[in-house]
Amino acid sequence: MSSPDIGSILESSKELDRVRKEEEDVLSEINKLHKKLQTKYGYSSLEAILFALVPCRFREAPEVVEKPGDNSLARLRLLYTQAKDLSENEASISNLLISQIDALLPTGPQGQTRRRIGKGNEQKRKRVKTESDISRLTPSMRHQLETCASLKGEQVAARVTPRNADKDEWFVVKVIHFDKESKEFEVLDEEPGDDEESSGQRQYKLPMGNIIPFPKINDPSSAPDFPPGKHVLAVYPGTTALYKATVVQGHRRRKTEDYVLEFDDDEEDGSLPQRTVPFHKVVPLPDGHRQ
Repeated sequence: MSSPDIGSILESSKELDRVRKEEEDVLSEINKLHKKLQTKYGYSSLEAILFALVPCRFREAPEVVEKPGDNSLARLRLLYTQAKDLSENEASISNLLISQIDALLPTGPQGQTRRRIGKGNEQKRKRVKTESDISRLTPSMRHQLETCASLKGEQVAARVTPRNADKDEWFVVKVIHFDKESKEFEVLDEEPGDDEESSGQRQYKLPMGNIIPFPKINDPSSAPDFPPGKHVLAVYPGTTALYKATVVQGHRRRKTEDYVLEFDDDEEDGSLPQRTVPFHKVVPLPDGHRQ
């Protein structure tokens, strides 16, 4: 291989290092803004992560009113645009380097018999490919996947109905596994109900957008401080189903760490009864929720 070819590989490597360094700087600025917004609007650490990393359908977009002269959200949007562009640039340079290095690899002597790849080796190739794909993701995306994988064994809120269904049905389920390659959750509905059609435990494979983690049961500070009048999704008392409700009183204003809620379509004697729900069974209402 000629020296100009080696030089082009070195130049590509330097450019890749530069892009990754710039990407790290942008992500650092994004994290600083997350902390600022978290402090300003009262979001928990988990809420800040989900708002930052997961598409809007994953959780309710925050109701934010910026003060004059405060351009935090505009700055955050610009930083995400820069992060996206840098990520795409990183992928392009990586592909260029792969093609340059491939040109260095020997093709093998004439007539050499190729080794047959058995089933075991094929599985290894798939595993290596998956790990390689994950390693090429941006730090933000890797963090998102790790957060989802850490939910194994936890109870979460899950929409088990397809997106085109007439209404959304949300249940409490247990996470069995998260596949980083397909980005799908495998969950178990441990108490599907006592009717004939839903008797017995059921398993579902659901995309990331169908899952909302609950606040940590031993950490009330991890729960958002939803103000009175805020619409939320909450577990109806005595069931494992979640329904739309309106906050009457937030959990941080009560010594019991519970919310006081009024559930939609829960009318009794012409009025909506106020029901108490633990803070760790209340999550933001997803955008476009149908009930």
